[in-house]
Amino acid sequence: MNFVEELRWRGMIHDIMPGTEELMMEEMISAYVGIDPTADSLHIGHLVSVMMLKHLQIAGHKPLALVGGATGMIGDPSGKSEERNLLDEAELRKNEAGIKKQLQKFLDFDATKSNAAELVNNYDWMRGFSFLSFIRDIGKHITVNYMMSKDSVKKRIGEDSKVGMSFTEFTYQLVQGTDFLHLYTEKNCKLQMGGADQWGNITTGTELIRRKAGGKAFALTCPLITKADGGKFGKTESGNVWLDPERTTPYAFYQFWLNTSDADAEKYIKIFTLFTQEEIAELVARHNEAPHMRELQKVLAKDVTIRVHSEADYESAIEASQILFGNATTEALRKLDERTFLSVFEGVPQFELSKEALENLGIVDFLAEKTQIFPSKGEARRMLKDNGVSVNKSKVKEDYVISTSDLLNNTYILVQKGKKNYFLVRVSE
Repeated sequence: MNFVEELRWRGMIHDIMPGTEELMMEEMISAYVGIDPTADSLHIGHLVSVMMLKHLQIAGHKPLALVGGATGMIGDPSGKSEERNLLDEAELRKNEAGIKKQLQKFLDFDATKSNAAELVNNYDWMRGFSFLSFIRDIGKHITVNYMMSKDSVKKRIGEDSKVGMSFTEFTYQLVQGTDFLHLYTEKNCKLQMGGADQWGNITTGTELIRRKAGGKAFALTCPLITKADGGKFGKTESGNVWLDPERTTPYAFYQFWLNTSDADAEKYIKIFTLFTQEEIAELVARHNEAPHMRELQKVLAKDVTIRVHSEADYESAIEASQILFGNATTEALRKLDERTFLSVFEGVPQFELSKEALENLGIVDFLAEKTQIFPSKGEARRMLKDNGVSVNKSKVKEDYVISTSDLLNNTYILVQKGKKNYFLVRVSE
């Protein structure tokens, strides 16, 4: 497989150094991407780089995932307006372990294979550097003029900058260049990949390898993924979409992909799945014949959810979706764990009650007095007579009595008024 050609048709190349494609057709190489270790989970913003490594391994080359333990202690100025918080080693190691667990779902780490994936942490080789040895062995090979010419530096020290740039962040590109040099000499790594905003840092590495090791290394970047409406990819109102199910439930993860626009779905299915060019062309054609069926979004959401989580999580996400949009049963509702349940009904109006208040509580008092689901008892009675009220997805009448047996996850009661209006009652001790 021609790795560069594969990325090209998928829309995953922004910049590429001349000679990269030829090199990769001639020999098996190692290539790496850097991953920010500021959390113990990847979020979907990392997935573009991970998919680049996946295609690299499929093409027969060796992927290296570099967790930036040392660089995480400094902070990358690229695309940032100010410095970020620095991490200690214990936190970095915890984050590294969490990241590797997730990468194993995408990459083959079987050490018996010649192109087995490896996870490396730049803290392991950077911590041995003294300041004097760093400025002597690395600093003298790259001029300040060269470093100042990078866009990431220009933006932070230009006239419009209110914050400026610390010496720590100014040296970031040298530290990242040192990573490339180390992997070049120790693991025959000849290519670094990353987002478009990393081009300056990556090319500093190729320059350092040329000047210090007399070698030739290459750079390849992918476009920064955006949404068709100009919004930031991977961000929701509640923040990042994480791969860790404790941070983002599989249901919410599935819904993120399912709710993408047609234009975005067509772009994302090329980037985040392994479907062939022919398969995607056929999917797009079918989708265009009946856009209201949202086939592209469904296929995309299914593929990514199963890859990141599991088939069982995907099935659960489908079932949870039916609860909100279909004719689900009380039994299906009771099967949801609390995090998924709250994820499904995020943003629904909530009321608080004590368990004491549930003793012999008639449905009318519950709806209009203990909560304000209905503005009056009269209106509650009218809708109950019209069969328009459900408790936990079961229709109820005016003689219904609320009790602790109605509690979901021992805490919640779900009320539905009409077809679309949901209310959540949280019951505490």
